[in-house]
Amino acid sequence: MNRSYETINLSEPRPDLLLITLNRPDRRNALNTQMGRDLRDIFVPLKFTPGTIRAVVITGAGDLAFCAGGDLKERNGMSDETWASQHAIFEEAFYAVMECPIPVIAAVRGAAFGGGCELALACDFIYAAAGARFALTEVSLGIMPGGGGTQNLARAVGERRAKELILSARPFSAEDALRWGMVNEVCSPETLMQRVFETAERILSNAPISVAQAKAAIHYGLQTDLRTGLMIEVQAYQKMVPTEDRREGMAAFNEKRRPRFVGR
Repeated sequence: MNRSYETINLSEPRPDLLLITLNRPDRRNALNTQMGRDLRDIFVPLKFTPGTIRAVVITGAGDLAFCAGGDLKERNGMSDETWASQHAIFEEAFYAVMECPIPVIAAVRGAAFGGGCELALACDFIYAAAGARFALTEVSLGIMPGGGGTQNLARAVGERRAKELILSARPFSAEDALRWGMVNEVCSPETLMQRVFETAERILSNAPISVAQAKAAIHYGLQTDLRTGLMIEVQAYQKMVPTEDRREGMAAFNEKRRPRFVGR
């Protein structure tokens, strides 16, 4: 993975945690073609070769916006062909986020509109600062959500609420999103990142293979019927039986000490 990107800052608060900061604060971190490329170039390698990274946090630079959606100034006057080519890049980026085998947490301050809301929904779960606002505004612009929004929002809040929000293009608050099940926690702006890192550290203290397999079982199991989901769960479970981490977890419990997981 490249460590230098035009529209994104990368940092590692600890060696196994990657912090991705969308970094176009002058444009409210709007999603332009280059940001799509940068996200794709970060997440595609994470899918196959995450290395030492065991969790990811995505946030936006500044307090005004997580991501204000697609950069409409860049899109103004685009030909149909250029628009479709750009959207293919966004699809590749968002699908790579959704398919990431390690946990991805969105930390949202300010606006998460359009593609920004879809990016947050593509993550495994969302923590939001009080005052954050969400919206899927695409139908008010002659398009529709195309970065997973119609599917991920409906899975988070239910079909009827998703239809209301997407078809009306109505903004909603972090508190509404929490009440409807889209957001996991609403924090004060000052404590948002602290709470996100606390949760990330809890995840990172657990067995990496167990975390990845549990995530996969939930993610893919919910896309099928219960019996098939149970088969997916058991297949994921069986992958942990021969691991060093499984043996270490049992030994640590019986020896009354903290386990030392190594991801093998």
